Amino acid sequence: MKFFDKFIEFRKQISEMESNIYHGKEEFIKIYERNLELEKEIEERTRELNVANKRMLSLQNILDMMNSAKPLKNVLETVVNSIQGELGYLHCTIMRKETDADGDYFSTIADADDVTIKRIDEIIKEPIRSRRLAYSKDGIFYNTLENRKISTTNDIEASLKAIIPDMEKDLLEEVLKEKSIRSIIVMPIYAFDKPFGVFVVFSSRESLAESETDFLSMYSGQVELAITIANLFEQVKEQAVTDGLTGLYNRRYFEEYLKKEFTRAQRIKQPFSIIGLDLDFLKKINDTYGHSFGDTAIKAIADVLKTNARSIDTAARIGGEEFNIILPGVTSSGALIAAERIRKAIENKEIERIGHITASVGIATYPEHADSIEDLLELADQAMYLSKQNGRNRVTIAKPMDETSWQELAVSAFLDILNKKKIPIADTLKQELSSKLIGSGAQSEVLYSVADMLTQSYNPMHILGGVKAKVQTATSLAKRFDLSKEEIDNLKIAMLLYDIGNLLIPKEIFKKTSPLTNEDIEHIKEHPIIAAREILTPISYVQDIIPIVESHHENWNGSGYPAKISKDEIPMTSQIVLIVDAYYALTEQRSYRDKMTPKEALEVIKKDAGIKWSKTLVGEFTALIENELL
Repeated sequence: MKFFDKFIEFRKQISEMESNIYHGKEEFIKIYERNLELEKEIEERTRELNVANKRMLSLQNILDMMNSAKPLKNVLETVVNSIQGELGYLHCTIMRKETDADGDYFSTIADADDVTIKRIDEIIKEPIRSRRLAYSKDGIFYNTLENRKISTTNDIEASLKAIIPDMEKDLLEEVLKEKSIRSIIVMPIYAFDKPFGVFVVFSSRESLAESETDFLSMYSGQVELAITIANLFEQVKEQAVTDGLTGLYNRRYFEEYLKKEFTRAQRIKQPFSIIGLDLDFLKKINDTYGHSFGDTAIKAIADVLKTNARSIDTAARIGGEEFNIILPGVTSSGALIAAERIRKAIENKEIERIGHITASVGIATYPEHADSIEDLLELADQAMYLSKQNGRNRVTIAKPMDETSWQELAVSAFLDILNKKKIPIADTLKQELSSKLIGSGAQSEVLYSVADMLTQSYNPMHILGGVKAKVQTATSLAKRFDLSKEEIDNLKIAMLLYDIGNLLIPKEIFKKTSPLTNEDIEHIKEHPIIAAREILTPISYVQDIIPIVESHHENWNGSGYPAKISKDEIPMTSQIVLIVDAYYALTEQRSYRDKMTPKEALEVIKKDAGIKWSKTLVGEFTALIENELL
């Protein structure tokens, strides 16, 4: 019995062991299968993370482009190549909605560089980028943009027909032989809340997962933002070189371009001409009809210049009613023909209420009239002003620089002052300035430089280039009051010499950081008399300059010095010197105060209207400076 009992017990133990092994195997199989599932899940999550990472990189590319302020074309090329390359789409493109005389259409403005588009271009011969694509109301592209909602289609044939309806059947069939394109995803793009175009993706997948659709929607939103920022950048860039009222180039761009043209003309020994043009009677138009009509007249001249200038010519609004045009490769005789054509076109243009307008025109040519930029501009300006003096609505060709006089008079005056030791400056400085003047050929730039250096000898804070700016501003202001050419020439010389009396005032006064004493102020008040009587009176050929210098600190209400004259007793040229000097003094750094911005300085000028200067003078000066600040 004991044997059978032990045998039964042993079998029982074997059964339990078999049962445990079986259940363990089941558990093991379950664990194994679970591990396989986890591995698949990990692999799937890893794949999703890789895709998400690529998507993030694509978005980062757009953000980087936004921050780089690159032109719109560069931004969009980066966008399409980024999403096509990193996310595995077959092709990506951006089409812009355009409008012309024949109606609306699409144009390709960015294409990913891939084999898909190269194959299509080879088949259809004329690249899609260069085609005028149809804005078909039956197509997915039109509906996507109009409905402002992402769209997907598997009908590749219909999509191609929508934008290229005239594609020949055999070419279309050849394109469709490529079976890799399974779907097309189209996303709308809006900029400034207006339809811009569509972002198109060609995919090898027949349908999109929800996460992919969400991403593409987000991506297209970032594309919209990138386009908006890039457009703003282009606008700001354009505004930096163009005049807001007329759309022509502004003074800053004109001066930079003129330097390049001058260098080019020198290198290849080719002439070029400058046409200077000034609208006649702008003040009368403003006073009679209002400033809005004055702006209309200015824009009318700009339209004439745009229509009549060659593609290689450069027209710019210099300020106010003044315009300049550069004509590369054109002699004075050719420039005369062009200028007459422009003058007649302006005369024939009719403007509502105003009627017909006219312009006075001047011409100067390199190297016929001058061999420096400054002198060339000066001569074109003088010729234009002679047209005004001789009855307006005419063209005048400049005389060569060696036939003009104000620069020569100024050079002679400076040399006389330096050589006769009328001012207490170091001998080394005298020699340096004399050498500059003797070898200058009466160039304006040398005169400005000499005046700057003399000013710095008693006022170290004076900015080089300040004298040139003053002369140019004073000249432009004088023209607004129709002063004669002789008066303007005298004003230019006076702007170079009006402060020369300061050289005889103790230098310590100009270096003071504390308030000036009454004695200091009296010393400073002497400088117009010193300049006029002690320095300039012995120079016979500048006698016409003396009254300007002597009265340039007289105030409109009679509170100035030295003679306390008022209103029209003060020469207009002296009034111009005073207001120009005050403005530039306010915008320069001083030991006792910080420099002001142009707008702040204008506000100070305006407060003294009717006190220091006439209200009319303040009005014209303010308009002049505000035009230059545009």
